[in-house]
Amino acid sequence: MFLIVGLGNPGPQYARTRHNIGWLVLDELARRYSIEFGRTNCEAKIGTGIIGEQRMLLAKPQTFMNLSGRSVAALLRYHNAPRERLMVITDDLNLPSGRLRLRPNGSHGGHNGLKSIAQHLGGNEFLRLRFGVGEPPDEERQERGTKDFVLRPFMPEEMPLVQDAISRAADCVEVWIRDGLEMAMNRFNAAPTS
Repeated sequence: MFLIVGLGNPGPQYARTRHNIGWLVLDELARRYSIEFGRTNCEAKIGTGIIGEQRMLLAKPQTFMNLSGRSVAALLRYHNAPRERLMVITDDLNLPSGRLRLRPNGSHGGHNGLKSIAQHLGGNEFLRLRFGVGEPPDEERQERGTKDFVLRPFMPEEMPLVQDAISRAADCVEVWIRDGLEMAMNRFNAAPTS
């Protein structure tokens, strides 16, 4: 079984924010495969489906971002899923809006959700699909940091690019499951062509 975790925060006030991009990608996968997030398991809303001949579990932790690792570790244990079949989808301020970067490991880069997962799994060796959400203007970053920015929705003019990237991120998950990590990295780590 493949475990696909989208990071985000529960509550309607966070539903369409940059920080919840992982949930938006899971929503696209759920739409494609007629999956419902009908139950809660290990502090996450979950849904199951099949890609090709492979079973996948989609999970939206309900612990708030900073405690995501608690849910992810519990899901891996409960479902007896190997760590190499785990993918975490998260926002990234250091990538241009709409860019994707798939990596088998790496630092948390200041992202509290990834930091929590690394703490609960005992290391940074887990696959992550980073989704570029842009970055705040320098003045805003200096005055207030990045918290307000990631908790805001995308601007209307950003939505065509974001919707396209959500679709590509869902494609990336499919390619990873069907064809493997190297194929997915080769195809989706490159800048999208317009």
